[in-house]
Amino acid sequence: MNFFKFLCLASALALAAPALAQNASRTRLVTHPYSSKAGQTVKLVAEVDGLGGGAPTGTVSFAEGAVALGAGILSPYGAGQATLAGGSYHTCVLGAASDVQCWGDNSYGQLGDGTITDRYSPVAVSGLSSGVLAIVAGAHHTCALTAAGAVACWGPNYFGMLGDGTGVQRLTPVAVQGLSSGVVAIAAGGLHTCALTIAGAVKCWGSNAKGQLGDGTKLDRYVPVAVQGLSSGVVAIAAGAEHSCALTSVGAVKCWGSNEAGAVGDGTSGYHLYRLVPVAVSGLSRDIVAISAGNNHTCALTAARAVKCWGLNTYGELGDGTTTSRNIPVPVSGLSSGVVAISTGATSQFNCALKGGGGVLCWGRNHFGELGDLSVTDRSTPVAVAGHTRDVDAIALGKFHTCISIGSGIVRCWGRNNAGQLGDGTIANRRSPAPVPGFTALIRARATMLTHSLGVGAHQLLTSFQGDALHTPSSGATWHTVNP
Repeated sequence: MNFFKFLCLASALALAAPALAQNASRTRLVTHPYSSKAGQTVKLVAEVDGLGGGAPTGTVSFAEGAVALGAGILSPYGAGQATLAGGSYHTCVLGAASDVQCWGDNSYGQLGDGTITDRYSPVAVSGLSSGVLAIVAGAHHTCALTAAGAVACWGPNYFGMLGDGTGVQRLTPVAVQGLSSGVVAIAAGGLHTCALTIAGAVKCWGSNAKGQLGDGTKLDRYVPVAVQGLSSGVVAIAAGAEHSCALTSVGAVKCWGSNEAGAVGDGTSGYHLYRLVPVAVSGLSRDIVAISAGNNHTCALTAARAVKCWGLNTYGELGDGTTTSRNIPVPVSGLSSGVVAISTGATSQFNCALKGGGGVLCWGRNHFGELGDLSVTDRSTPVAVAGHTRDVDAIALGKFHTCISIGSGIVRCWGRNNAGQLGDGTIANRRSPAPVPGFTALIRARATMLTHSLGVGAHQLLTSFQGDALHTPSSGATWHTVNP
């Protein structure tokens, strides 16, 4: 065959070959803060979901109407923290169709499939087959945030933590009263739940025995109530076993609730010492970009990508090389830079950090191998998860187990498996990551940019994802108000 005929044949084969099918994508735009003052720097955050599987790649553009503001490069690392959730003994994950699937302990209906039967592999949550943005899990209850900004919860409801105005157990999702729209983030504690509104306000409901709802009382609440002093300016929230925290737009952290082990971080601690309204965390008045809360301890990620923790330290969960509890933040050993996300379960006594290249390190309690270092030895400083030094996108922690997602949509779990919370079809504990078979997770990527160019008034901001080899284009929009 001469060269000309070869070229003709190659061209014909290329034209005849079917194009690679693309999956849909979904793009959302939020601003931090949600409204600002004249001259204040505003962070634009674009989140692109790869519906149907795979991590979106490339860039997104930001604009105000027809006026370009800039562009950002998408990264999946840490962007999907809201797509995985670990309860005490159950796990829930957003599927590739933006649906919710759960597995593990179902004694209280926390899997949302209409039964109280434990599941050793993923089952679909009733009524949440699409359109879900985020999933969170408390000790035994679960909540979801929809693309419409509504919140639904299911499971036990002893103290009103489902927020539907009753104390009735729910085996399938029910709407949280008063939160049918306008919510941008949710957090689930041991027996309580919190939501962050688009106005930057925080509302909580459920058990309030130690002031974890922040309304100045110790009264349980069956519907959302406002957290005192946090009616605006909040950009992130976290809920631990019996305390809660908020991150403000200036990078400050405030906490409230149980302070018996110093988890509130205000320099005090003591038996029956509770903070019924938010108080400032000592030394964290600026430059914090993320927070997480666990069983009587709390962690924060700084703008320099370092990790600090405070509170109970029985198992080394503060990561400072000791088992001495701290009532103010202390640096986590070896994590002074390079961290993009931190994860703590509401009832966990260990923590994990995700590095910029997708590596995972964990520290604290390790009785069931939940740290993933192939041992059952507690660690007071971070150790690497075996086999996962790169390419992990998101992490979720339960009481004694850990789960991760990677770019292809594979989910892997390890640690205790007494109720099937690892999702591998067994109840065998695992010291190293085991795949959840037959399940593809939604993978989220994020791009950000800072702008100083917004004048006083209301602005409709836009972001556009141009698509990639796996995903079709999509766009998102939001309003941002600049006050004088």
